[in-house]
Amino acid sequence: MLDIICTLPLKSDLFAQAIHPSEPLFAVGLSSGHVQAYKLPSDTDVVDDSSQDSSASPPTSTNTTNGTESTGLPALLRRSSTTSASESGLGSIDTVWATRRHKGSCRCLTFSHDGQTCYSAGTDGLVKAFTAESGRVVSKIVIPPSDEGAGFDGPTVLHALSPQALLLGTDSGKLYLQDLRQGGSEIVSRASQTWTPHGNEHINALVPLPASETSTSGFPKQWVSVGGTTLAVTDLRKGTIATSEDQEVELTSVVMVQGLKRGGTSVGEKVLVGQSDGVVSLWERGVWGDLDERLVVDRGGLSIDALAEVPFGFGSGKLKMNEKLVAAGLEDGRVRFMRVGRNGVMPDMDGKHDEVDGVVALGFDVEGRMISGGGQTVKVWTEAKGLPGGGRNAAAKHDISSDEASDDSDVPDSSDEEDKPKSKRKKRKRNKGKDKSGGKALDFSL
Repeated sequence: MLDIICTLPLKSDLFAQAIHPSEPLFAVGLSSGHVQAYKLPSDTDVVDDSSQDSSASPPTSTNTTNGTESTGLPALLRRSSTTSASESGLGSIDTVWATRRHKGSCRCLTFSHDGQTCYSAGTDGLVKAFTAESGRVVSKIVIPPSDEGAGFDGPTVLHALSPQALLLGTDSGKLYLQDLRQGGSEIVSRASQTWTPHGNEHINALVPLPASETSTSGFPKQWVSVGGTTLAVTDLRKGTIATSEDQEVELTSVVMVQGLKRGGTSVGEKVLVGQSDGVVSLWERGVWGDLDERLVVDRGGLSIDALAEVPFGFGSGKLKMNEKLVAAGLEDGRVRFMRVGRNGVMPDMDGKHDEVDGVVALGFDVEGRMISGGGQTVKVWTEAKGLPGGGRNAAAKHDISSDEASDDSDVPDSSDEEDKPKSKRKKRKRNKGKDKSGGKALDFSL
């Protein structure tokens, strides 16, 4: 079971979330156009308090929701610095930087493979590349206009395929390949390649297929995308090489799972696709005409808007060899977990991100903590470890930095204009309403 160790409020609705590949960092993109980066506590940041004088006053943490102070866990019960923060939850979340990155909403975010660069795409028709450390813009890409000529095509998916290639999916169903080797701070709207793997249906999500053993670069050359009611496989050199049958239901999210049991026609790799009817379909790699199996995650038919593979070590004792665990974020705010191998839902691990807003983003940081996003909150979870007092109600200190870094005047490319356009995605209940800046205070899970 996972416990929420902190709740981080946002100044407006979350549209996008990206987690750093090698550091305990994550970034969020908001409906107001803001992009903000946060640092989670690492195991090296947790101070060993076992040597403190037992007569000293216990630490306190301020609950800014009601302005009162609550006593934290006494020093003799706090975990030492040898315990990783992913297990203890001690420490603080720090705002690394924040800025108004786009004049419209920020719809997509992704990190580069080495984590040094972050990319964002907004409804202002721009993709911006900026350093993950400082947030400073280093280059821009103009999103090509839509076929109708009514302004820029709305971005829906952004993925750094390699150090040279950036994939951009749009509302009109276009999938662009942008060559990042072009010089200059401005990269023109002309893409290196353009595909329409799902016709004119908007692209909801994509995941790269791992490079083959014979690959010389080690970077993926193929990827699976879902858009409208179909799944498609596109090759960097050959274009779209496979398209599934019409699934007659919106396909909303996708994740790749490796290391499963091989046998028969199975190569031990499956693509899991979340659907708007509460089902996750399983697709065997290389067999793209139709799904292989179905897993009913919600019998009420609620949309599955986010999927993420759970790192090894979670669900101890519940998984057999060659089985994997996958988390699913639902539109009613729940997070459910699926066992892939002996396929099934694990209801005893259910979590709740929010009572009102759905989960639009899920992922795990480098230290194994789950980060869920939706509405105007981001929550950080860790597997329950049985602290004295037990689980979610244990009296542990969670010191969360509350300053939202007022638009960083030292970070270039910020703007005062506050556009709040609505999402153009069809059939997606993302609860992306108007801005409610400053409408929430910090919420502590003790």
